[in-house]
Amino acid sequence: METQCVRVNIRPGSLDAVREWARTINGRREEAVATLRNELVQIESVFLETAADGNFLIYYMRGFDLAASQNVAGVSEHPIDAYHQNFMRAHTEGGTVLELLVDLDVHPSFANGRS
Repeated sequence: METQCVRVNIRPGSLDAVREWARTINGRREEAVATLRNELVQIESVFLETAADGNFLIYYMRGFDLAASQNVAGVSEHPIDAYHQNFMRAHTEGGTVLELLVDLDVHPSFANGRS
């Protein structure tokens, strides 16, 4: 399993579009989760960071092979993927992979065994 976190630069003036994108992805959750299954991604979370030097999307992902997952996403024919890719091209530019320091995981049987 691989884990990655990326800080993506949001273009100035794009916060309304970012919030609309998030509403759309959340509103089409089943479709978005289906694409993650195709990409063998277990978790994808996106946070908004507002800082003195700009606004950023913080992407956290965990999957079996994240490079392969990106390749699958790049050729996906799911409409939600096309929407997402168009959004990213129009409203983001560049990013920085953050250094992973700690990545803890609870085995599913432990989490499911709780009352």
